[in-house]
Order: sequence, then structure tokens, then C-alpha cells
Amino acid sequence: MGTYNKGILGPFSGKVGTVVGASWRGKDIMRSLPKKTDRTPSETQLLQRLKFTTVSNFLTPMSTVLSRYFGLSGIELTRRNQAMSYHLKYAVEYVDPDFEMLYDKVLISKGDLLGIQNQAVTAVVTDKLTYTWSDNSGQGQALATDKLVVVVYEPTMNLYYISLDAGTRADATATVQLPAEFNGLEVQSWITFAAADDKKYATSVYMGAIMVV
Repeated sequence: MGTYNKGILGPFSGKVGTVVGASWRGKDIMRSLPKKTDRTPSETQLLQRLKFTTVSNFLTPMSTVLSRYFGLSGIELTRRNQAMSYHLKYAVEYVDPDFEMLYDKVLISKGDLLGIQNQAVTAVVTDKLTYTWSDNSGQGQALATDKLVVVVYEPTMNLYYISLDAGTRADATATVQLPAEFNGLEVQSWITFAAADDKKYATSVYMGAIMVV
């Protein structure tokens, strides 16, 4: 892949001959077309594709969270790609015949802000989850106004619930109302803090499995 400032006729997009033009992260780029092949993929290649697809399908519904709160900005990899890289390496395993996510290794955010301490979750009638934690405002860069971010996932129906502002650090408790589809199902959830302006964020914590009542 190469970058260019001015083509023969200026920047272009799409296929021209044996190259493709596009814009990527504000830069005009050209890349060669992939070569066609009749080779049958090896078992290892098929497993890698399945692994990538499993992780991508799991993370895609969380993109609004990952694109804000995962890793660093201003580097070559987007936040989404940083999340993909982490989860492919640490948070998925092969259980014949499929890959499965390791929920206790999953992160919905990765940052340096002081995180959640003494956390707990309780199921509340009807279709609610109540989260509690210690108010550690004033420690480090932690502020009372930091927002609680919540992701809830139900694997059998592939259901997601996301809140980018479920409460504040100073509240020390927050209750989220899940859609009725979650009733009677066991869910996984993760929570984290983000600054009110989204410029700082903590590394998330896994809250374990819990039955919605």
C-alpha cells in the first residue's frame, strides 16, 4: 500500500487498472488488487478465519463503546482494530468445533483513568440490574462526574444492551432497565468509567454471569 498527494489526475477512488485508490485516515492511498487464487485454504487458515469472524461478530455491536474508550487515539490502528487485536490474542479460545469468547478476559474499554472498585451486581424485578461500587472520586484523576458505561450481553439470543451514561462515579449505584427480551436469561456484563468529556476512561471490569428476573 502506498500514499500519494497528487495522482496524475488528482486523488481517485475505486479500481483503475491493477490498482485501487481510496482515502484512509485522511490520506490518499493506492494499493494493488489482490491476486486471484484457486488454492483451497488450509485447515489452519480456515480456523484463523473462523477465529476472526467470531471475535468480529462479538465486538461489532459494541462499536459505539470501543470506538470511544479502547486504547489510544492518533496511532496507526483504530480503536476498533486495537480491540480486535487484544481480543484475538487474549479473549477467545477454540472449543471444537467453534471458537468461544472468554468473558472474564473481555474488555469494553482500556485506559488509564482510575477504575471501578468494590463492584457488585444484583438482579432486580423486573428486568433490571443494579450495579454498586465504591465512590473513589478525588483519587488520581477520578472525578465525581465520571460516567458509568455498561454493556450487557446474552449469548444464546445474541442480545446486547449498552448504556454510555448509566450514572456517575459519585452515585456509587446505578440501575439499568433491560428490554423484556432479557427476562429469564443469563447475561454477562462489563462496566467502566469514562470522563464526562470522554477524554479519559478506565479499563473495564467483568461483572460475571447473572440471571435476569
